[in-house]
Amino acid sequence: MAVGAYRKNYPRPQFVREEWLDLNGEWDFCFDDGHLGERERWHSNFPAGLKIEVPFTYETAASGIGIPEFHSRVWYRRKVAVPRQPAGKRTILHFQGVDYKAKCWVNGTFVGEHEGAYAAFSFDITPYLAYGEENDLVLEVEDSQSCTQPRGKQRWVDDNFECFYVQTTGIWQSVWLEYVHEVRIDSVKMTPDIDRHTIRFDFQLTGAERREGLTLDTRITLNGRQVAQLNLSADRAWVTVEVNVFHEAGGPWKQSLWSPQHPNLFDVEFGLLQSGEELDRVYSYFGMRKISIENGQILLNNAPLYQKLILDQGYWPDSHLTPPSEEALIEDIDSAFALGYNGVRKHMKIEDARFLYWCDVKGMLVWSEMGAAFEFNDRAAASFTREWLEILPQQYNHPCIVTWVPFNESWGISTIARDVRQQRFTESIYHLTKAFDPYRPVITNDGWEHTVSDILTLHDYVESGEEFLERYRDKDAIVNNEISFNNSRYAFAEGYRYTGQPIIVSEFGGIAFRSASGWGYGNQVGSEQDFIERFRGITRAIRSIPYLAGYCYTQLADVQQEVNGLLTEDRRPKIPAEVVREING
Repeated sequence: MAVGAYRKNYPRPQFVREEWLDLNGEWDFCFDDGHLGERERWHSNFPAGLKIEVPFTYETAASGIGIPEFHSRVWYRRKVAVPRQPAGKRTILHFQGVDYKAKCWVNGTFVGEHEGAYAAFSFDITPYLAYGEENDLVLEVEDSQSCTQPRGKQRWVDDNFECFYVQTTGIWQSVWLEYVHEVRIDSVKMTPDIDRHTIRFDFQLTGAERREGLTLDTRITLNGRQVAQLNLSADRAWVTVEVNVFHEAGGPWKQSLWSPQHPNLFDVEFGLLQSGEELDRVYSYFGMRKISIENGQILLNNAPLYQKLILDQGYWPDSHLTPPSEEALIEDIDSAFALGYNGVRKHMKIEDARFLYWCDVKGMLVWSEMGAAFEFNDRAAASFTREWLEILPQQYNHPCIVTWVPFNESWGISTIARDVRQQRFTESIYHLTKAFDPYRPVITNDGWEHTVSDILTLHDYVESGEEFLERYRDKDAIVNNEISFNNSRYAFAEGYRYTGQPIIVSEFGGIAFRSASGWGYGNQVGSEQDFIERFRGITRAIRSIPYLAGYCYTQLADVQQEVNGLLTEDRRPKIPAEVVREING
């Protein structure tokens, strides 16, 4: 079932190379509450301290430390034996996720820094390594409780509250080395066009300006059979490949498209050659699919798409934001399917690339949502924009992603209803997103108080189906801001109006069983039968409203004090999956 030269636990399945080294595992670790590390040159003289299991943060049990209290600065060290340097090769150090500001040293020499919790980043550490010997990798990470940094569901006070959980500080996704040629393929942006039966590849190369006679070899296969192969000069930055021949490799054209029912994926290899000598080879994949909006409907591959989504926060009991394993990611996807959903709204988190890979493979739709800041000022706007523009190209090629969600419930833009500056900020993010990716819908402020947005989404936690039907009986009253949500929040911010967008109830439900300390939305229920009756009533009411294009139930699994999942925090079902699936239809 796997595609794209799949390798278990490979951190970046959309862009695979052969030569890499996993650096997850035991690292040396120190807290630096006095901010002494740089002054005392810990990058050269690392103090005796703790051990930590990377990529789990010190707050988690999985890290081996399990201290939930906030610490503003932490340090890591790992000794790495690097083989003798092959001619023309470079060594790249990759971090898939570090929260929040990272500084890196190799053998005592500073090599670079990065700010942002959710975007992957890397450093070329070739000049700083002692090849054939053991090397010191040191990372300092600075975090804060500031609400100007995009933090998602991480708390900014000392204790959990409402729907905000233990913070994440430090390395929280994989660390790895990659050995690459000095002339190489940096990235390939892949854009399918099912109407023209083409796929466009936009190449970014490193070091090519210093070489002549470079060519790019591209080979596409479907189910092991070659679909197309072409060779072009590397001084051409893009190429469009016609895919009419897919008929020969995969049968009827529509059966070769990607969808939840038929998640067809094409393998693709990119080779960079000079005078016939291979300098670089990358393995990837793509899906031929189209997401579009026409006449108030969302279309997938030019056919109406009714989205049955479940909100997924991607937390686990012992590892928090970090998935405990690749199998855990697969289990969550399979659980969502078993419950009758065809997509997930990945809430307030940019998820592990392996999750998106398995959604691509299995056909799970994904709404990709940025972690919010919780204040608005120039610094917050700049930090958000910078990181969002890093994330977009890192996720662009995944066919499973069908919607971008940069903002949620006016978090970080709390006065957007009337504040022109905040309105303009959301417009700018919308248009920047569309400039990079004009093909996917963008939701600007999921839940209410939309500005410019491709979909109108509403969050509504009323408890009965009858109340849902009464509230949504008059569509015009909702879209014209005559009906409010969540204490006088309206569908649109002032100065904006409905222009025929599809409408989705993108949060509802949140039903919790009676609990002494945990919480859910509305009154808690006392029995399985009470849960099923309430769940059936509100779900079927939403499904019966003809102008709605879908829904998103809150939520897949419990998260710390929030106990309104269909599964417990350790993924045990509260209600039989077949009952939920039958209600979802």
